[in-house]
Amino acid sequence: MIQKLSWALRLPVIILISACSGCTHYANDAWTGKDKAEHFVGSAVLAAAGAAYGDHQGWNEARSRSFGLLFSVGLGATKEVYDSRAGGSGWSWKDFSWDIAGAATGYSAYHLTHY
Repeated sequence: MIQKLSWALRLPVIILISACSGCTHYANDAWTGKDKAEHFVGSAVLAAAGAAYGDHQGWNEARSRSFGLLFSVGLGATKEVYDSRAGGSGWSWKDFSWDIAGAATGYSAYHLTHY
């Protein structure tokens, strides 16, 4: 189980590194702002929703929460890849950091309220 979980956690990092190698440009943005709060809250909600989906599918607790976390982070990375296209605002490590923080918060909040 630990072997499978470690690959499940490594896969998004591998995909992220691969995806960023084709980024056309990076954003020059601040650490705070309305969009950062939206990244945080959106990722928290997506992580909790993903965990709830796993629960409704009858998955065990660890699998449900892992799915929610990876679902949220994966969508955040996809959004940043989309932003990095030629006509986009650019890849933002700051946005992605807020995505990860929000996903971790949603993951933790769901676990605390349901177990």
